[in-house]
Amino acid sequence: MIVNNINELQAKKVNHESAKDAYMKVLVSEKEGWEDYVMRVVEVEKGGYTPRHNHPWPHINFIIEGQGAIMIDGKDHPVESGGYAYVPSDALHQYKNTGENTFKFICIVPKEGHR
Repeated sequence: MIVNNINELQAKKVNHESAKDAYMKVLVSEKEGWEDYVMRVVEVEKGGYTPRHNHPWPHINFIIEGQGAIMIDGKDHPVESGGYAYVPSDALHQYKNTGENTFKFICIVPKEGHR
């Protein structure tokens, strides 16, 4: 069992050459007892973005705060607080902050999708 607050967690920089000002916090993983999935929060600073990438697993996103765009297979989808998305397996995707404040979203992936 785990009960915590996101503000208590240390963010790790997304360490990829094609990412800019993106950070990740792991909320729940195998370490906390969720054996098959990882729930994390991604924070993208103003003007920042995650790498454009694809992989053989899907993931689910829920926008906590801010404004951004999720590019899926070449099409940008504007999102804001309260929005959500399902990104299918193998879809090329990227997250961009399009607002003035930090863009924060939950990202749930199978454990093999967490690095």
